[in-house]
Amino acid sequence: MDPTNHPRPDGPAPNGPGRTWPPGWTVRHVAETGSTNADLVAASAAGEAGDRTVLVTDHQTAGRGRFDRRWDAPPGTNLLVSLLFSDVAGDAHDLTRRVGVAAVAASERCAGVAADLKWPNDVLVGDRKLAGILAQRCPDGGVVVGLGLNVGWAPDDAAKLGSGIGPLDVLAALLVAFDDLPDDVYPRYRELLGTIGRRVRVVRPDGELVGRALDVDRDGRLRVLDECAVTHSIDVGDVVHLRSAG
Repeated sequence: MDPTNHPRPDGPAPNGPGRTWPPGWTVRHVAETGSTNADLVAASAAGEAGDRTVLVTDHQTAGRGRFDRRWDAPPGTNLLVSLLFSDVAGDAHDLTRRVGVAAVAASERCAGVAADLKWPNDVLVGDRKLAGILAQRCPDGGVVVGLGLNVGWAPDDAAKLGSGIGPLDVLAALLVAFDDLPDDVYPRYRELLGTIGRRVRVVRPDGELVGRALDVDRDGRLRVLDECAVTHSIDVGDVVHLRSAG
């Protein structure tokens, strides 16, 4: 891994007075980097990071969301973090859902903010985006799950937790919440998925689909009833919540 492009995450995250991290997690910190996801993928491939390594940064200069959208924030304001899972059994997408559910719990715990989820991997407050989640597969088979969560700053059309909340406090709460999740996270994920029952537009590689989201399957596929009464099972797409017709 070239340190000029991807700073090595070889320092512990600043703990502050009395800060402890949940057992089993290795939390590392860099002041600035291009992408925490890219750094952890490279570190995993080089054998420099193991299972449940967490890389957090104050500022990300090349962060990306779904469909290569840029994700940026002023330094030190938001939680910009990636989590490496080397021991991946079963559906890798389950990890993304788990991080989403844990982010909802951490938002409630740290700020009293009631959030829910938008399929497949956004955290919302009402219809405003609070966080985005993006997973990447490592060459060695591991999975890196990246999270950008608005803590002290957000664009005009997005949500944030509020001032006076430390991003590292949110991270600590998220790791605790992740560890507290049951083996089967599907019921909780489905309960939090605000997309169900909504009129939606789904942007897919082969075109757009408009309809009503009926449910989400255990494998994460979204079932959408289109305007011609045909049900579609969606595994890849970008969802926009629409106002109800009429």
